[in-house]
Amino acid sequence: MSKMSIEPPRHVLNGPTMGTRWSAMFHTAGAGPAPALGRIATALQAAVDEVDRQMSSWNPDSDLMRLNRAPVGAWTEIPARLAQVLGHGLSIGRASDGAFDIGMGDAVHAWGFAGEPPSPDRIRAALAASRVPAHEAIELDRDLGRVRKLAPVTLDLNGIAKGHGVDRLAETLLASGITSFLVGIDGEMRGAGLRDDGRPWTVAVEAPDPETRAAHSILALHDAAVATSGDYRHWVTVGRQRLSHTMDPRRGAPLLAPPASVTVIAETCTAADAWATALTVLGPDRGGTLARSQGLEALFLLRGADAAIETRHIGRIFAI
Repeated sequence: MSKMSIEPPRHVLNGPTMGTRWSAMFHTAGAGPAPALGRIATALQAAVDEVDRQMSSWNPDSDLMRLNRAPVGAWTEIPARLAQVLGHGLSIGRASDGAFDIGMGDAVHAWGFAGEPPSPDRIRAALAASRVPAHEAIELDRDLGRVRKLAPVTLDLNGIAKGHGVDRLAETLLASGITSFLVGIDGEMRGAGLRDDGRPWTVAVEAPDPETRAAHSILALHDAAVATSGDYRHWVTVGRQRLSHTMDPRRGAPLLAPPASVTVIAETCTAADAWATALTVLGPDRGGTLARSQGLEALFLLRGADAAIETRHIGRIFAI
């Protein structure tokens, strides 16, 4: 019998979501016949469509935007998965002392990261605002599926929703009996099981260069998730200055000198996504201390002299 005949079939699926595309690579050994692929593809698309429908800041009819329009003090019913993501966001906000803040919606819009040009008036308002961090401004009642704002705040889940979407892809495959897979959205990835050759799934950590998109290093991903926040992915130009999309919650403005990128490995992509943003805001010194206290695996890529890239790692994985 040939080698090809005994290897479990590998399949690759993808589709649109959140302004980019999701992808899933998996083996179907023991997961049913090939005709089930159509149902699997439909279920994967439905999973990310649900995330977009509940958590999009671009869709005015999303559950998140409905919550943003609710008056301060009014309880608003929300779906269970949105409540779950809000809970994670608020928890990491508290743990990072506000470095990760899901209440940056007004600043994101003011600086032009929501599809509109930067607005000088809104920028001045964002800089002058006396802000209450979301983990202090939001009361979440998970048992009753409701939330209310205790102070004016505009929520934005772009720093966590894609990670949650990756987790939903993983959960969908696991529910279909598929235990070996690599799923991702826009570079946020989660792997489970092993490839058909018995090796872990491999994922590239990008070099922080928007022109080349080359690999800086390669990760072996096994039953874990990885997410990267970088200054080279999304930016706007204000005057002559290029500003990264990552907001400094203390200033209501983009970070002035962020790391080139921060990559985090965690059990879930929801956590990896949010922590990558938090560590980017804090930088390698304070962020490194927090990463150690949280037991995170993290890689900081820093821009040195003459465009050289310096590295700092937290944990054992990036030390190899």
